[in-house]
Amino acid sequence: MDIETFIKDNIHIPYCISWFDGEQSFSYYLTYYKNPDAMIIDCMKDLMVRKYNNYKVYIHNLAGFDAYFLLKILVNLGIVKPIIHHGKIISINFKYNKYEVTFRDSRQLLNASLRSLGEAFNVEITKSIFPYSYTHENNLNYNSHVPEFKYFTEISKIEYQDYMNQFIGKLWNLEIETVKYCNIDCISLYQILIKFNSLIYKLFEINIHKYPTLSSLAFAIYRTHFLKKDTIAQLSGQIAKDIRQSYTGGAVDMYIPENLEGEELYVYDVNSLYPSQMESQLMPINHPTLFYGDVRKVDPNAFGFFYCKITAPENLEHPILQTHIKTNNGMRTIAPLGVWFDMLFSKEIDNAMKYGYKFEIIWGYTFKSGIIFKDYVNTLYKLRSDYPKSNPINYIAKLLLNSLYGRFGMIDQFPEIIIFNNLKEMNVFIEKFSGDIIDIIELGDKILVKYISDDTKTSTMLYANLETHNVNISIASCITGYSRIHMTQFKNNIDFKLYYSDTDSIYIDRPLLSDIVNSKILGKMKLENVLDKAIFLAPKVYYLETINGKIIYKIKGLSHDIELNKIDFEKLLFKESTLEKFQTKWIKKLSKGQIEVIDQLYTLKVTDNKRKLIYNENNKLIKTEAFVINDKKEIINK
Repeated sequence: MDIETFIKDNIHIPYCISWFDGEQSFSYYLTYYKNPDAMIIDCMKDLMVRKYNNYKVYIHNLAGFDAYFLLKILVNLGIVKPIIHHGKIISINFKYNKYEVTFRDSRQLLNASLRSLGEAFNVEITKSIFPYSYTHENNLNYNSHVPEFKYFTEISKIEYQDYMNQFIGKLWNLEIETVKYCNIDCISLYQILIKFNSLIYKLFEINIHKYPTLSSLAFAIYRTHFLKKDTIAQLSGQIAKDIRQSYTGGAVDMYIPENLEGEELYVYDVNSLYPSQMESQLMPINHPTLFYGDVRKVDPNAFGFFYCKITAPENLEHPILQTHIKTNNGMRTIAPLGVWFDMLFSKEIDNAMKYGYKFEIIWGYTFKSGIIFKDYVNTLYKLRSDYPKSNPINYIAKLLLNSLYGRFGMIDQFPEIIIFNNLKEMNVFIEKFSGDIIDIIELGDKILVKYISDDTKTSTMLYANLETHNVNISIASCITGYSRIHMTQFKNNIDFKLYYSDTDSIYIDRPLLSDIVNSKILGKMKLENVLDKAIFLAPKVYYLETINGKIIYKIKGLSHDIELNKIDFEKLLFKESTLEKFQTKWIKKLSKGQIEVIDQLYTLKVTDNKRKLIYNENNKLIKTEAFVINDKKEIINK
């Protein structure tokens, strides 16, 4: 299914909705209805017949777009049971009369644009082009020339000319072309999912339609074919909460803001960092054992998660242990110096001791250990090696390789959702309710309440009712911990200067030795770029010029449509400098069932969110230094 919208008074207005059942397309156009709600209701009523009972209806980007138009209408039309995770609507079960369907977000399975997925899966029908910004309230019956090039996005002038050639000697009709475009999107998505399911079933005898997300699908494949019985325990409650303190993700830091003139930088990525660590490293298995005191005095090789007093070496240029700290701007993840208390993975402790860190182990959890992902990773990596990049099996193997680990790190408490017909019903529920109300959302005449009951908390604590969760934070924390350990070999290294590091990449001033570089071997480094110029302003904020003249820049939070140049970045290296750009942002309001379009001012500047900024006498940024924290996790060298 697909919905097309135009913008009126800065609000997205649905004007066409289409769906395809594998044989026939069905479309609804706004000019035949008194309003968009009536159009969508007519569509839903046509869908809710015996033929489609218990079907899955896929919408590409349901969570990010279409759900905002559908949910408010569905709750006032029939019975709705949505699944909302981290604020995203993963799926909507809808019952009308005696039939029901489930709306699914195909982007939760295949997180890429429909156009690129069509190419990756080599389907017959691929996404076409359309002048999105041309449609408005007063031209829905337009029947004349092809709209100008400026109304089309992400196409070249050659593609535009080819498109115009299709209408030589005939008129371009907005209704006809919108319906055609919408139908093609539906057919293309259908063919992609049919092929995806066919290949997954051929490879693993798993039906994708049983799993709403890629991580759940990857876990199903792993559990069915590779997981040995009674190997991985499901962790929840206080144990999971304790170990989650060690789960700090990838390490991203800016150390030196720019290279000198004539100094080339070399950009290396690890070839499948997380899968390489999953394949070769010991993981926690079975249930943990709680201990108090220094377990290493009893068992020098104890494996697990230890709550420690940590003392970092005083002058380490690139600290290698991360922690979460609270600031006025929210939680930050930094790699500090100083003395503090934290939960750490035991292998990170062992590695950090090589760099001069000292530890006092106070309490924690020990696990037995084993190699548990080797066969899964090797099977998928072999598929990548056996099939060229143009083959969809290569693409599928890549997706599955990188999607399994995140499943283990999911929060184990899932909110329940109940929809009330009116405020009175909701108030009666709340008066008797025992637990936490997370959110209350008005949906027209209905009210949606997200909550976690005390019964749910208790059952989670007692390891009951966990079959649907399949989570183990110790696994996820181990994988990210091993990955940070792997990247420490490139930090504090006297063989080169490190300018910037990301989770799996480094920017350095000379080539690496050939013995650790091989783009075809799991875990080895691969050369991505050689740079003439690089300017790093903050993590995920940089400007790059390759030796081939290619310009790359990235600014987290700023639209890709905003054009910037080297001068913009160079100016920002000076203290207190800012750059202001307006960008279009979508404000999504589930309660109103709408998406609002606004112009938002984005202010770009160098930030000290991760490390202390050091300026020279001319107020130009020249380097960064690690923050120092105390045992209360307060920064003491701002």
